[in-house]
Amino acid sequence: MIHIGIQGAKGSFSEEAAWVFARNHGLEPVTLDYLISSEAVLAAVEQATVDYGIFAMENAQGGVVIESVAALAHHRCEIVEMFHIDVRQNLLALPGVFLGDITEIYSHQQALRQCKEYLAEHFWARPLIETEDTARAAEDLRNGTLPRTAAVIASRTCAELYDLNVVAEDIHDLKHNLTLFLGVKPWKQA
Repeated sequence: MIHIGIQGAKGSFSEEAAWVFARNHGLEPVTLDYLISSEAVLAAVEQATVDYGIFAMENAQGGVVIESVAALAHHRCEIVEMFHIDVRQNLLALPGVFLGDITEIYSHQQALRQCKEYLAEHFWARPLIETEDTARAAEDLRNGTLPRTAAVIASRTCAELYDLNVVAEDIHDLKHNLTLFLGVKPWKQA
């Protein structure tokens, strides 16, 4: 079994990127380790507790993923592939919560940046709260950890996984919201 550690929870864009990476390299059978942060992914790669790691490096709208840069500065790895996926951000809420009911919005810093204009236009007076992962925010909303009238920015997959409604789709500011992902493996000395 090939283990791929990813930056994100089930339903994250990193999960989608991991499946793209596995297909690109003919990797099978594969199991994903949901490590949430770039730091945890790169630590696992460096310690060789996973065979590969996947994490976001830069988004066309949101810019460089600072947590990934910081993690790369502390861990050794070998870059296997750099590739883009088109990230489609959606506003998700619990069933029965509508656009006008939303009191606050939770998501990863990158997702909030990618939807900056949409949020400024529609939710300028509502708190925007950073979380460690888009998919984890969706899971927290479903589990009741977040207020019932909160919304999260995450993938359509998260809506299906966590039984949330898509109250607004494709809310990212760029039409082609490309995110650069890195696929890495443990570094081997020559």
